[in-house]
Amino acid sequence: MRPADAGLHPGAMSTATCVPGSIACMNAAVVDNRATGRPLDPTRVGDHLDRLYRAAWALAGSREDAEDLVQETYARVLARPRLVRNDDDLGYLLRALRNTFLTQRRTKNRRLRTDPLPEQLDLVADPHAREPQAALESAELYTAIATLPEDFRDVLVAVDITGLSYKEAARALRIQMGTVMSRLYRARQQVVRRLEGAGAT
Repeated sequence: MRPADAGLHPGAMSTATCVPGSIACMNAAVVDNRATGRPLDPTRVGDHLDRLYRAAWALAGSREDAEDLVQETYARVLARPRLVRNDDDLGYLLRALRNTFLTQRRTKNRRLRTDPLPEQLDLVADPHAREPQAALESAELYTAIATLPEDFRDVLVAVDITGLSYKEAARALRIQMGTVMSRLYRARQQVVRRLEGAGAT
């Protein structure tokens, strides 16, 4: 077997060895495209900044941590050329954001813990909010999402925060679409209960 053919399924051939125009050649082209994907355009990744920031806030639970998370994600993604396989750019970036978040959390857990800052410091007014009450409500919402179990949080961030369809979310998170819908329903219920509980205190 030639090196160019390595990794193909039995009976497949590479585009370099097939007869142009044949069915076998077209099938080989499909296999090649699936294997290589397409390059992520670094000039377009900034188009998704706002949605990734909201997703990062929902993951991290604070605006400051969200900013750091987005910056670290973009630094990693842009450090070298990336190939996007069976994904749109936003789905790929969301998965990269989630992986970066999990890596950061594991790193923090290995460090010595210090006493937490007073909770009141998290209630800094959002400069983009029109009213202080809106900023407070946003902070409460994102905090509630951040405290969800990981599986529920991820689907809610993908669909409700980032705006992916069920199909796109399933592809980005690598789970079944039915699983996305089930977890999303339960995640929304938990967020509502947590916000109602916070409002009653």
